[in-house]
Amino acid sequence: MTEVPAALAIVLDRTRLLAAESTPLGPTVLGRVLAEDVASDIDSPPYDKSIMDGYAVRSADVQGPVSLTVIEEIAAGRTPTKPVGAGQASRIMTGAPIPDGADAVVPHEETESSGHTVRFQRPTKAGQFVLPRGREMKTGEVVVPVGTVLAPAALGLLAAVGRTDASVYPAARLSIISTGDELVEPPGRPGPGQIRNTNGPMLQALAARAGGVPRYLGIARDDPTVLARLVRDGLDGGDVLVLSGGVSAGKYDFVPEVLRQAGIEAHLHKVRMKPGKPLFFGTRADKLVFGLPGNPLSTFVGFELFVRPALRKLAGFPMPGPTFIPVPLASDLAADNDRPTYAPARLEVTPACLTVRPAAWFGSADLRAFLTADALLQLPAGRVDYGAGTPIPALPLNW
Repeated sequence: MTEVPAALAIVLDRTRLLAAESTPLGPTVLGRVLAEDVASDIDSPPYDKSIMDGYAVRSADVQGPVSLTVIEEIAAGRTPTKPVGAGQASRIMTGAPIPDGADAVVPHEETESSGHTVRFQRPTKAGQFVLPRGREMKTGEVVVPVGTVLAPAALGLLAAVGRTDASVYPAARLSIISTGDELVEPPGRPGPGQIRNTNGPMLQALAARAGGVPRYLGIARDDPTVLARLVRDGLDGGDVLVLSGGVSAGKYDFVPEVLRQAGIEAHLHKVRMKPGKPLFFGTRADKLVFGLPGNPLSTFVGFELFVRPALRKLAGFPMPGPTFIPVPLASDLAADNDRPTYAPARLEVTPACLTVRPAAWFGSADLRAFLTADALLQLPAGRVDYGAGTPIPALPLNW
């Protein structure tokens, strides 16, 4: 069996970036990754700017109690018409350009005005409450680099440099197939020997949360011909094909052989982990194929550890994950596992710190254990007995 780190390396080494595309910028690209460096086409601010309502002055004139003559008022969006000379000041609003001759702004609340005269009580320093031209960005400076995940601030910066479209990596398209004669789709009622298909809806949601575009192809019955047809459809219509169930060594586990006949080169089949040991990974050209075990938690964990990082790498994320961070336990934890285990847990924010609380679960069929779980705990093989406060590697699922 392949260890998890080696298995992840096999997956990511065979995952190629999708071709970037020019895309209109807006809320629909949130979470996508920029595929080009974007430079500023202007200095920002384009002039020395006041960052307070007050008076633009020559700092040399305001070194103690003094009264100055107000020569004009400068509103934001207006251009000064008069330079500030000795003994003079200009009333100025936040965002307005600093007039020639002035090198500081004194806030309105620190002055006393009467008619065309304003009085100052305290000394002023050059540069006070002035944002110099180009302080935020200069013409030609790269302000949003390639690899930036497009969050609201990034979209604001792109607008600031005049961009309405940009080269962006597309979201990976993911085809999903559930397998097994025992499955019925909700809302159908299971008959004897049947269960409802939970993996299909769950995988669609996992793919969407990971930034992918899911396409559900339905249930493949335990018939190699039917499975082969759905596999061809999935490969033709997506960048990634994910199947749940049928990947073990049972009489009706047809998935590995059908994939081989479809030209899929197998790179993994069994990973030393719990849950999810009989995990399959293969490729055909740049298409990625994952066969996940049918038990719901095995499907969930296999997706988070291997499929999600592949989707993120396809979409241009510089660090596709999974990223485990040490988080103190909120309660004691004792376990005895024959393989490295990924257990459901809940992150808890306290006034002092972030902690993680293990969830109670009875095995790979216990989907209810994940109802409130938002993290996976990474536990080593063998006996462990951790006290509350012990840092444990945890994988946040919603970050």
